[in-house]
Amino acid sequence: MAKKTASARGKTPAKPGAKAPAKRAVKAPEAQSSNLYEGMIPVARLKDKDTYRHVVSLLVDNEAGVLARVIGMIAGRGYNIESLTVAEVDRERQLSRINIATSGTHQIIEQVKAQLGRLVPVHVVRDLTDDGPSVARELALVKVAGVGDKRVEALRIGDIFRANVVDSSTQSFVFEVVGNTDKVDAFIELMKPLGLVEVSRTGVAAIARGAAGIDKK
Repeated sequence: MAKKTASARGKTPAKPGAKAPAKRAVKAPEAQSSNLYEGMIPVARLKDKDTYRHVVSLLVDNEAGVLARVIGMIAGRGYNIESLTVAEVDRERQLSRINIATSGTHQIIEQVKAQLGRLVPVHVVRDLTDDGPSVARELALVKVAGVGDKRVEALRIGDIFRANVVDSSTQSFVFEVVGNTDKVDAFIELMKPLGLVEVSRTGVAAIARGAAGIDKK
């Protein structure tokens, strides 16, 4: 039986000396890691050794021992907590919200979220720093003792920072300053040479911008 030619099979035979068509380059997909909490994490991100500050919000059951379990898990693995706030936010469903400010590499932050997500009383874990735009505020009560020029200068700086004087005497006063962490830190630093006595801070309270709630990603 005669062999079928290229034209018989519906293909045009290549002309003598013609170059073969170049193959299209296929870009290799970026390496991913699927072992961590909430989705695929680029390996390049996990290899970044720089330290970043994150605010992580949790929605948890409002019951005895939950806060101790959250803190124990973080502290037990050597993670640092810069600030922590907790309060009941839904009485009907008996839910509380915990805001944790912590610093670390991307890999450490992902490990923190993974471990928190495995705790039974934790319903939601959200990284407000990575998930999108958010609003964060902190309140501090700052006691300053001073007279004369230092007292006048402290009051002038307090006015610039829009701090309220919530207690006053002839020897001292207490400022209430509200803002992001950098603003509060800056105010405290300026008060040190003017007679700073003590500071009480609430820690960071944060919430995502937009119409969706913490349990609606």
